[in-house]
This record gives sequence, structure tokens and C-alpha cells, in this order.
Amino acid sequence: MTQRSRGIRVSEPLAADIEREARRRDRSWSATAAELLEEAIRMRRAPGIVFADGPAGRRAVVAGTGLDVWEIVATWRGGGEDVDVLKESYAWLDEPALHAALGYYRLYPAEVDARLAREAEWTADRVRQELPFAARTPRPR
Repeated sequence: MTQRSRGIRVSEPLAADIEREARRRDRSWSATAAELLEEAIRMRRAPGIVFADGPAGRRAVVAGTGLDVWEIVATWRGGGEDVDVLKESYAWLDEPALHAALGYYRLYPAEVDARLAREAEWTADRVRQELPFAARTPRPR
């Protein structure tokens, strides 16, 4: 992706907020401001989606659920891309929440597909190899 330098005028309180966030994340002011702007645009384009921090970094989440967009998309694909199957799988969620995730996927498929590919790499063998403490061990007889 090509980056282009742009001048931007922000209020002193906003500049201070961005600076505080940049220090917290150990990033430059410009990189932090760009990330915040990108997330704001994505949230406007996909109402019902917010961004959250996690072990794998920032990710798109369905607001108020704690569910990552990729998780809902994986379930939707696993159910043959049938919305009724998706609704049954997440019976506690309302329809707008599920449609928010699918709408985000339609807008940003490369991002979600990349995450799905990373998740698919976590086979049972890989978990045993890289995270032996997470694997079941046979009980002594």
C-alpha cells in the first residue's frame, strides 16, 4: 500500500490523546493517527463493528459480543454460508449483529480471509508441538 504524507490540523486535546495512545503502543504519532483514522472509517462503513486488542493484535469485533468477525465468518462458511444455520449457531445474538459481521467481511474480505488462513494453520499437531502445556496428556494408570 502506498503511503502519502498529508498535513492534518487537530485540536491540542486530540493531539494529546493521540500522543498518549502512541506512547502506550510504542508507535509514532503518525502511525497511531493513521490507524485510528482507518478504524474510524471502517466502523462507519460497517456499523456494529468495533476494534479490540488481543494476543493476535487489533481485530474487528462485533460490538458488545466479544466475538471476532472472523469467528462468525468461519461459522457461516462451515454452515454452507446459510444465514439460518448461522442464526442457530449464535442464537443469543440478534440478526443485526450477525449481519454486521457479514457486512464487514463483504467490505474487507482480504483481512478476514488472511485471519481465517492463520487460524487454519493451528492444527492439533501444531498445538501439541508449539504449545505442549495446552495439549492433553494421558493420565497415569
